[in-house]
Amino acid sequence: MTVAEEGRRALAIVERAYRGAVETQFSDGLYCAYLFHRHLGGLDVLLRGPAAGYAVRAARTPVPRLGKRELTTVNTPGDGLNVLLEAGVGVWIEEQDLRAYGPDAESGLLPGVRTVPAGAMAARWPGYRAVFYL
Repeated sequence: MTVAEEGRRALAIVERAYRGAVETQFSDGLYCAYLFHRHLGGLDVLLRGPAAGYAVRAARTPVPRLGKRELTTVNTPGDGLNVLLEAGVGVWIEEQDLRAYGPDAESGLLPGVRTVPAGAMAARWPGYRAVFYL
């Protein structure tokens, strides 16, 4: 992606891994990212820290349970990332945070997620129309 292409897009930085809750099952940060992508005319998402696990297949968490009942309506971050990727959102993950999931974590990345050295996206910030934490 060129700087000119970035200039029409915004960058959302996601650091906190929050799966959502029963009360907010209709919306989470990744769904909001999808809406920002549509309304801002393009979005890139940078996953850092614990949120890097969203993109690693091996980091998948089991379906939450409430007593004996499975809560299948709670959002799954991997599914949310697939929706973003299919919509044309650029999804990046910082390499150092990816390594926290083990030496084979890169081979377990969702297809379409790209890696970037830690701090490298900060050099691209001037090329984005907006940069914000999500």
